Amino acid sequence: MKNALLKSLAVSTACIVAAGVASAQDATIHAGHVLAVPGEGYLTQQTINVKDGRIVSIQPGYKSGKKGVPVIDLKSAYVVPGLIDSHVHITSENGPEGRLKEFTDSSVDTAFDGAAFALKTLEAGFTTVQDVGGSNDSVFGLRDAIARGAVPGPRMRAAGQAISITGGHGDVNGYSSPVMKLFTGTNICNGADDCRRAVRQQVKEGADVIKITATGGVLSNTSAGLEQQFTNDELSSIVESAHAMGRQVTGHAHGKAGIDAALRAGIDSIEHGTYLDDATIALFRDHDATLVPTVLAGVTVTGWTNEPWLPEASRKKAAIVGPLMLDMLRRAHEGGVNVAFGTDTGVSRHGDNAKEFALMVEAGFTPEEAIRAATVIASKHLEMDADIGTLEAGKYADLVAMTADPLKTVTELESVDFVMKGGRVYKSLN
Repeated sequence: MKNALLKSLAVSTACIVAAGVASAQDATIHAGHVLAVPGEGYLTQQTINVKDGRIVSIQPGYKSGKKGVPVIDLKSAYVVPGLIDSHVHITSENGPEGRLKEFTDSSVDTAFDGAAFALKTLEAGFTTVQDVGGSNDSVFGLRDAIARGAVPGPRMRAAGQAISITGGHGDVNGYSSPVMKLFTGTNICNGADDCRRAVRQQVKEGADVIKITATGGVLSNTSAGLEQQFTNDELSSIVESAHAMGRQVTGHAHGKAGIDAALRAGIDSIEHGTYLDDATIALFRDHDATLVPTVLAGVTVTGWTNEPWLPEASRKKAAIVGPLMLDMLRRAHEGGVNVAFGTDTGVSRHGDNAKEFALMVEAGFTPEEAIRAATVIASKHLEMDADIGTLEAGKYADLVAMTADPLKTVTELESVDFVMKGGRVYKSLN
């Protein structure tokens, strides 16, 4: 099935590539302002030389390029590294048909949806994403198709199915017993040994990172609360097994007890973190763990509390959790927690990822700190900082540009004018 899926995706997007969405990988870029390393301010009037999709050099002044190499004029623009979203669900988008589509769509249908969402994401300036929950076949197939150039989209690190407990957030909930039994996957585990098995199975299936649901969640159709799901022994076995196989572990977590237990077990990062407090913040620092806050998801679900298509259990949890997330991020920032940019897009609409920046600024980040969270910090979080996250010689030529200064008005990032990934132009200023 996977080979057929990839072939279908390649055929469906051949017209996009042939139409010139992707151009030559060698270029000379004349850039008026370059935020080469977010956190260190702009360089002005720079020449960025790109060969075979990577940056060869960044030089002061506007230098002539080699004969036959296209010159891209960004003299009037503000250039920043390609943006990174550390928490997306690239193959889905929540809405009235979401619960039905889980049962009517095949993995091929889902992957086609993902291909369309991936292009939206890339054109919005996000050249790299981490997908932390979706069908293994669809997500891994799309990731691989993008990596080999068959489909235009951001480069991906992917978890596939999230590991969960029976009846927990991440399991199949709210349907008839026969349906739930039929659709329960190998990602559901109970007991330390079984959870070790689930981790190994996900690695076998192709997971780059292990995602767990350490606590209950908002959008699962169950009134099982928002607190710790896994036992401490289960958490330890998951982290130990994943690390032994060279995989980081990230945990969806809202409730404090679940966040704290996951951090004590050695988890690498927490998604959401809604109920963290001062003691939790100290655990983040002590364990050198990263928070991916996803405030945009909180704002989004807050607006769904009266939507009839959302199950009642989810509406109630959305009304509780959504309004808390902005203050959570404010407290985490003030407490010195390492924060990587992430949105939970798929809850919100694909292509709107950059709306998280304004929320980060509202929570106390400077615009440059917020951009740094989506570049320097996110690239380290994704273990890809040797290749992305800054504009430096040897790294991929992933960059976005806009005609107004995002350090003055961070919402400029919501409508970027130019996108390059790996030296290929996907959105042009001209």
